[in-house]
Amino acid sequence: MSIFKAYDVRGLVPEELDPELARRIGRAIGRFLAAPTVVVGRDARSHSPALAEALIEGLCERGSDVVDVGLVATPMLYFAVEALAAGGGVMVTASHNPARYNGFKICREHAIPVGGESGLREIERLAAAPAAPAVPGARRGRRLRRDVAADYVGHVRALLSGEPPPLRVAIDCGNGMASVGLEPLLATLPLRVERLYFEPDGRFPNHEADPLKPENLRDVSAAVQRTGADFGVAFDGDADRAVFVDDQARPISSDLMTAVLARPRLRQAPGSRVLYDLRSSRATAEAIGEAGGVSEMCRVGHAFIKARMRESGAIFAGELSGHFYFRFASGLVADDGIAAFTALLDVLATERRPLSELVAPLRRYAASGEINRRVEDVPALLAEIERAHAGAPEISHLDGLLVRYPEWWFSLRPSNTEPVVRLNLEADTPARMAAERDRLLAAIGGRA
Repeated sequence: MSIFKAYDVRGLVPEELDPELARRIGRAIGRFLAAPTVVVGRDARSHSPALAEALIEGLCERGSDVVDVGLVATPMLYFAVEALAAGGGVMVTASHNPARYNGFKICREHAIPVGGESGLREIERLAAAPAAPAVPGARRGRRLRRDVAADYVGHVRALLSGEPPPLRVAIDCGNGMASVGLEPLLATLPLRVERLYFEPDGRFPNHEADPLKPENLRDVSAAVQRTGADFGVAFDGDADRAVFVDDQARPISSDLMTAVLARPRLRQAPGSRVLYDLRSSRATAEAIGEAGGVSEMCRVGHAFIKARMRESGAIFAGELSGHFYFRFASGLVADDGIAAFTALLDVLATERRPLSELVAPLRRYAASGEINRRVEDVPALLAEIERAHAGAPEISHLDGLLVRYPEWWFSLRPSNTEPVVRLNLEADTPARMAAERDRLLAAIGGRA
């Protein structure tokens, strides 16, 4: 299976990705971007320094100057690409994947993502081709080093409309990269912080840096209970995602957090557009409308959401996966877990109510959560399910199959990399949700 995925490059080290391949990929990225300057950052995995060195060597061979920003969170790399007016950027990370994995997240100017449909296939082809012979006298790129932490703090602090109150918060960085951007930010805020696993450690010794898994929220939930915190937050490995826990230590689904975080943005720009992915609760769109915004459903995936934000002028977006997307003052459109944390501080400063009270009215429907099933023939299954629901009032193929009835709806999306379908379902009542979920799972068959 190729290490070139739908949105990034990712594989086992050294079996699938090693420094020599990283160097070839660096040359390929340099050729594809044809950018005078490329920003490179990395996470704390044990093999990230060697892969970053090789990648930088390949970029320099192609004539690009490289600004090495060192150990950073992925949102800090996006910020650096915009702030330095670079022609692109590469983050050496495997995000929430286990320690043996690594990879590259690639973007163009303005941190526009390079994915499978926007250049990654071409980079894969260039990396596999024989290296072109060196051109005599060709310019070799230089390597520069830059610390962007202080400027990044100012960048996310701009989301605050004033000073936040002296809240108590519990933060679980999962030994990922969030602390690199958070620590200098926290030094400027009047917060009492319960710190969990702030030390970047690519072995992830305490738990996986994947806050979508309920077991990885146990520690931050316990810290909220133990300290009486106003909320808790857990970040993924490279800090472009965040999942929140309320003051009652109850995890909050990220579609509902999209509605919460959109409110201050809509107060500042009434009537603006907010995007939400098609797996989101109906409550999300309803709450955006109640806050004076225009809601729009979109495909799952950061490349699609960022593109649609640019096309539509949307000021904010959120995904069920914990990605929250901001249109920053600079014009940068980026997903940023640290910015989401900062934006929540602004919500609580304005609302002056516990987070649990803000979320409670949004928990008005019953959701199944995402359920994966491995099946033999995904296209045939989707066609069969669609035929069975041909009489539904609304059927969409925006992303897989979406079927809506007045009292319930479901989404079936195929995996990009394996014969798996992902089911999300919501209904007006828990009983209706369970009945429709079980009926659909019986029709889908397969195995978990």
